[in-house]
Amino acid sequence: MPRCGLFKPAGVPCSSLDEIVLSVDEMEAMRLADLEGMYQEQAAQQMNISRQTFGRVIESARRKVAQALCQGQALRIEGGTVEVVTMRKFQCSECQHVWELPHGTGRPQECPKCASNNIHRAAEDRGCAGGRGRCHRHGAGGGMRRGGSVIVQNKPGKAGEGESA
Repeated sequence: MPRCGLFKPAGVPCSSLDEIVLSVDEMEAMRLADLEGMYQEQAAQQMNISRQTFGRVIESARRKVAQALCQGQALRIEGGTVEVVTMRKFQCSECQHVWELPHGTGRPQECPKCASNNIHRAAEDRGCAGGRGRCHRHGAGGGMRRGGSVIVQNKPGKAGEGESA
């Protein structure tokens, strides 16, 4: 997150500007793709969402930023409270073994117990969309990388409730 959550044209009072809201997920997608130079597949993996979902998020983010810049509007970044998540859980389909790995270490090639390559994310680690990206409707917005190997995920609640993102 940038230190400043509102960007606006200089010399124009906020009260006279239309405002566009950029979600924390959209901001993170832009950081990964445009600032860090990641491919969509890599960035989607970092955010723990599908590549298709990442494509929609980055498209929306870029449209909003372009609109704010071209039409002289204020751009507010917000997204509710966040929870830091540092580990991912995997499960072997063969022996049912469950284990954790830190984010940013890539997908494991095989089960550490039986060496099967038939592995997937553990059910409790897949969010409300069951492993098909994240469900924004229920407040489990896509995760995001925030320095090091820490992943941040939106927690349920309205923007402005509790701690701000």
